[in-house]
Amino acid sequence: MKISRGALLVACVLFSAGTLTACGGAAFALVNLPAKMSQHVRTADLAYGGLPRQRLDVYQPNGLGLRPIIVFWYGGGWTRGDKDNYRFVGAALADAGYVAVLPDYRLYPEVEFPTFIEDGAAAVAWTVAHAARFGGDPERIYLAGHSAGAHTAALLALDPSYLAAANVSRSVVRGLIGLSGPYALEPTSGQLAKIFQAPYQSRDWQPVQWADQDSPPTLLLHGRDDGTVWPMHSEQLAAALQAAQVPVTLQLIDGRSHADTVAAFSSLLRWRAPTLESIVEFVAANDPQIDPSPPPVRE
Repeated sequence: MKISRGALLVACVLFSAGTLTACGGAAFALVNLPAKMSQHVRTADLAYGGLPRQRLDVYQPNGLGLRPIIVFWYGGGWTRGDKDNYRFVGAALADAGYVAVLPDYRLYPEVEFPTFIEDGAAAVAWTVAHAARFGGDPERIYLAGHSAGAHTAALLALDPSYLAAANVSRSVVRGLIGLSGPYALEPTSGQLAKIFQAPYQSRDWQPVQWADQDSPPTLLLHGRDDGTVWPMHSEQLAAALQAAQVPVTLQLIDGRSHADTVAAFSSLLRWRAPTLESIVEFVAANDPQIDPSPPPVRE
């Protein structure tokens, strides 16, 4: 599939401008073009709850055998976002050999913290119950996300109360994959102060405070030039996990900003960050059941 140099430049500029959802439909349309040609099966709008935003999409790779599962939450400052815009993420993960699950979740002002985390736990519970239907192994789940989605993935992986409330064993989580996440969140803006408010306190919403010896192996990627979520969030979480003697890989990427770590899932922008390659290496290193030669990352 050929994409013009001008279209690539537009996508690059839009995705580099800041948060992904601020780029508008043009950037998503461009990066999702190759995803629609990908050799995978997408099953859309499956209900993991009874509300309109409690829907998810499953991306199933070709081939036989139970595959590791990656549940991925997109970002958007807990106020915006749509799983349909992230087909390029699901397609990339499926092409790399994983069953990818991309949930929507309720947003502010409809809900406040911790409701969207609870939606995340419900999506994981659905995944455990239905994974085998799509070729996924319900005992080999990796929780992943970008920005606000990375915050959700981290809290679900590190604070055991959410999965326990959804009747999910923490043991099914084989790893955490965080892209540009606010793990030491301080809700200083007016809107954030409304999303994260009493009776909850910083310990409740800061994943960094939940790192302990039972935390799963973790991969953290962050652009050094991220002005939306400072790289120190990933540095602090990595340090907390290391102090708890949990295996953690931290990659700070020179010259890259907030959106680059997720934009790089698209084959058009893969050169902007080693996101997919790092995930393939991380899963292979932390999953004793996986083929030691993981599926190739398709360009």
